[in-house]
Amino acid sequence: MTQTAAKNQSYADGFLALAQVLNGHASAGQAPSWAQELRDTAWSTFQRLGFPTARRGNERWKYTSVRPLAAARFSISLELDPDSGANIQDVKRLAPWHDDWTNLVFVDGLFSPELSTGDPINQTAAAGSLALSLDGNSIVQQHLGRYTGLDDDGLPALNTAFLRDGAFIHVPRGINAGSVLNLIYLTTPRSQPKAVFPRTLIVAEPNSSVTINESYVSMSDLGHFTNAVTEIVLEDGVNVEHNQLVNEGANAYHVGHTRVHQSQDSAFSSSSFAIGSALARIDFQVTLNGPGSSCNLDGLYLTKDSQHVDNLINIDHASPDTTSNLRYKGILDGNSRAVFGGTVLVRKDSQKATAHQSDKNLLLSDEAEVDSKPSLLIYADDVQCGHGATAGNIDPIALFYLRSRGLDHETASKFLIHAFAGEIIQSVTLEPLRDFLDQLFQDELPAASIKIGVAQ
Repeated sequence: MTQTAAKNQSYADGFLALAQVLNGHASAGQAPSWAQELRDTAWSTFQRLGFPTARRGNERWKYTSVRPLAAARFSISLELDPDSGANIQDVKRLAPWHDDWTNLVFVDGLFSPELSTGDPINQTAAAGSLALSLDGNSIVQQHLGRYTGLDDDGLPALNTAFLRDGAFIHVPRGINAGSVLNLIYLTTPRSQPKAVFPRTLIVAEPNSSVTINESYVSMSDLGHFTNAVTEIVLEDGVNVEHNQLVNEGANAYHVGHTRVHQSQDSAFSSSSFAIGSALARIDFQVTLNGPGSSCNLDGLYLTKDSQHVDNLINIDHASPDTTSNLRYKGILDGNSRAVFGGTVLVRKDSQKATAHQSDKNLLLSDEAEVDSKPSLLIYADDVQCGHGATAGNIDPIALFYLRSRGLDHETASKFLIHAFAGEIIQSVTLEPLRDFLDQLFQDELPAASIKIGVAQ
């Protein structure tokens, strides 16, 4: 057995032990047969694929190493721990919150009724625990696992193998969900690093609309592993606004896969924010599978010290007359590294498609590094498509202008950094969320040990 294979077997054995503990718990017997079959298939796939640790033939993970994650050992929570220390004050401090929203809180991957507030959307819509919806809900059975390809790599397969709880949201035909659905996945401290596997399923039926916030936060800087999968289904004429925040501990590993499937004349807008984790991988894939469907994806990421964030964004124009706009920005300091990659695919019969892709990065130190690789694959001949990527540091002319108005170097620098980030933050339509994000990024902006140079 090679050294690499031995390491792979070691972490596979570790997760096998966790799976055996989970299957031996009383809750395992509550899952319907179809859900257990889905888990078993996913576990077999994970055993075959493993973690994407190979250096060659691994383009999706070319710039991000998960070897430290593969070397770690984790525990899992079998049930809600009354001594976890989770309380409503910490939830409101760490995550976006508004009393008028429907707030669903999950502690260590498990739904917490005590910390959750607000009524369901209305009498005919569902918003609650996925675990409680697995048995007897035909909508969950129809859609769960359908949009997340297990063969992409081993991590979504691992999430599905440990599928247990998360959020299930169902918006019936023609319903305008007036209440914002605020999903908070909170990880609590523990002596041994823990692994959590939250699963989110959102199904919006024709001509409905809903706004959803999805936050991943941690109560401490202790190491843990969040392996999340979110599936969002937009049927004809649906409008979904989706906001996602990843802000876990300084030693946390976060790997998230979001899969969005859109039908005719549906509109999906998403704002993604990543800050704070040792390693964050955000894999976002949108399929425009109906004429007239459109998506608008904004993102902002901030890294410092030795943090690493990787955004992989794929948009598939699978039908004609579809539109996509992608705009991401990054702020990097210290020895940190960011990766932006992904593809806009326009299929052969997807004429009249419009696609724009942009990634801009602000480098605040000579040691920070960004690998940006946007790409277009166009097989139709009547399209409007473009992409671009930039990386540089603070404009010395703009900095000089602010200094000439009496601002010191640090204040002037932070003004410019905040303005760079503000373009993405201000695009968030929910005022309480926008204010929370603005304050969060202001608090985390690096000190002005900034070397003035010319943007490349």
